Amino acid sequence: MRAFLLAVFATLSLVLAPAQASETKPFTQAAFDAARAAGQPILIDVHAWWCPICAKQAPTLAKLQNSEELGDLVVFKVDYDSQKDVVRQFGAQMQSTLIVFHGKAEKGRSAGVTDPEKIRALLLLAKS
Repeated sequence: MRAFLLAVFATLSLVLAPAQASETKPFTQAAFDAARAAGQPILIDVHAWWCPICAKQAPTLAKLQNSEELGDLVVFKVDYDSQKDVVRQFGAQMQSTLIVFHGKAEKGRSAGVTDPEKIRALLLLAKS
């Protein structure tokens, strides 16, 4: 009986658990391709550790990723300094570039934007 109750509790806790926030992952081509094939909303965040604009974007991106509205967003970080091939692949001209996809289609991009409402509007494009 105890095992049964534990199984029921475990099942209920999964069903009743709040939605999980999206997780930021380092960019890999395989993971990006899988997210695109699954039709997921995707953010490519081209950043550099030394970039003051990237640092200003980070709290806004974290807040939006943890929101109910954008919690299913798949976020891939691209390191501007060490992943030059990926930076070129996406045509990013600078760090602090944000690119959104819905599945296979690019829906929008920005570079150097720190205004939270503009970032939110961009990320919402990944949902359409």
